[in-house]
Order: sequence, then C-alpha cells, then structure tokens
Amino acid sequence: MRVLITGGGGMVGRNLQDYLASKGYEIFVPNSKELDLCNYTDVEEYLQVVKPDFVIHAAGKVGGIQANMREPVEFLMKNLDMGRNIVWASKSVGVRRLINLGSSCMYPRGYNSPLREDQVLSGELEPTNEGYALAKVVVSRLCGYISAQSPDYQYKTIIPCNLYGQYDKFDPAHSHLIPAIIHKVYQAKINNEPTVEIWGDGTARREFMFAGDLADCLVEAVVRFETLPALMNVGLGYDYTINEYYQAVADVMDYKGSFHHDLTKPVGMARKLVSVEKQVSWGWQPKHDLKSGIEKTFKFYLQEMVDEL
Repeated sequence: MRVLITGGGGMVGRNLQDYLASKGYEIFVPNSKELDLCNYTDVEEYLQVVKPDFVIHAAGKVGGIQANMREPVEFLMKNLDMGRNIVWASKSVGVRRLINLGSSCMYPRGYNSPLREDQVLSGELEPTNEGYALAKVVVSRLCGYISAQSPDYQYKTIIPCNLYGQYDKFDPAHSHLIPAIIHKVYQAKINNEPTVEIWGDGTARREFMFAGDLADCLVEAVVRFETLPALMNVGLGYDYTINEYYQAVADVMDYKGSFHHDLTKPVGMARKLVSVEKQVSWGWQPKHDLKSGIEKTFKFYLQEMVDEL
C-alpha cells in the first residue's frame, strides 16, 4: 500500500513514520519544500504523480495558547488552506481512503462532562484558539460531506485529545503544555531556581496522551479502516489538573522546588475531556500512562533538544 503522510516533519507525522515503517508500507512524506500544501495546484499535481492508495492528513500550524492568541489569522488560514487542499485534491485524483486529524479544540467550551463526537458545532468555541478550531471543523465537515455525497470515497476524521511526546516542540513561544512544563522545570532545576510559575490557579483540567499512542491508533486505523467510525475521538478517557502535570514532571526530574501561580494569565477552557466510548467499542486503548510518557519525552528532550534552545 502507498501511504501519503502530510505533516511528516511534525510530532504526529514523525511518530507515525516510526510505527508505519514496521508494516512494510510504501510511505511518502514530502516536506514543505517538496510540497506546498497551501497551493492547491501543487497538491493536485503531487498526488497525480505519487498516486497514493491512502492519505493521512497530519499537517497543520500548531502551537500553545500564546501562539494561538497572537496569530489567529495565520492559524485559521493556514490550517484551512492545507486541509481543504489535501482533501479536495485527493477526491479530484481518485484517492478513495483518507484519514483527517481533527482536534479537541473543535468542541464547544464550557462542558465539564466528556465531549462526544456529536457535540461538534453544538456551542461556542473557546476564544483563545477559535481560529484553529474553525479550520479544523470545516475540514472535518468537508470530509463528511464528500463521503455522504460520494460513498465510494471514505474520508474519516480522528479527533485526538491533546498530545505530547517525542519530536514535540519545546520552545516556550510555540510549545503546548507538557513540553513547556518540561522545559520550564528543567531550566529551574539546572539553574537552582526555587520556584516555577504556573499560569492561573492550576485547577483547569486537561487530557494529554503520548503521541506514540496516537501513531499506534492510526496504524490500526489503516489496517482496519473499513470498521473505523467516520468521526472518532482518540484519548485516555481521564484527565489531570495543570498542577498535577507540573508535579508529575517535577517527580520525573526530581525537582525539589515549589510552584507559584500567576492569576493574571489566561488558562483557556476549564476542562476539555473527550469521550472514548466509540474508541473503546472499536477496540483500541492507549498503552502509556502519564509517568512513562513523560519519562520518554524528557529523555528525548535531553538527547535532542537542550542544545537547540
């Protein structure tokens, strides 16, 4: 099988390559110089040459709360352009199977209970990442519309919870929560700083899954594509407070300092936990707990990233 992965240089894409390589598939992972996903003509021409049997759309402009608040136009436009182009070009050249990666940001704000797939577009989005979320919603809907209008084309969307892991971004200007915590706590440890700052009071809850587990799920989705639901969350089914994530990282690093809270900083949604009922029924569960995931991520940080920051 010929599998095209967009976003192969990102965290999900690089983990996915590691997992798919063991299956013997012929993998195409163009970088941004080889394929500009924001240029529809280039995307269609590339697909006509490569002729993939399967497309996994994992590319995107991603970042933490600071980046999303600072650049809403870029997060909306780039993610919308990339998603629309790869999905419609795949349809135009006859690629019949595609998995699109959505985001839990697609769900409305203000829900304390686990978020079900049928709740997309059921309420107001979180303002701090609204541009990114809107783009993800539109691309997911486009996939659904194509499959409904042309049943021979099965374009499905997986909505992962928040992710962290090997190949993550640790630069504080662009990182998500857990890599940002790893960097902050490690810098505090090596500089003998007695405290580390936490934005808000630390009681907001988040669900973070190790990225290698999502890659494992995606490989399973390729193998069992016919049974994969058209729209499915992938996550842990449980979450932790921000304070608990900081403490878990501190425990892995043996950091003995304390934490202080800056209550003037934004924290985003109070809780964002996805329902995993469909995932469990489909027969897949993640393999890493929080401690083992953080240990692997911290090891990668030490080996690959410290000298670059």
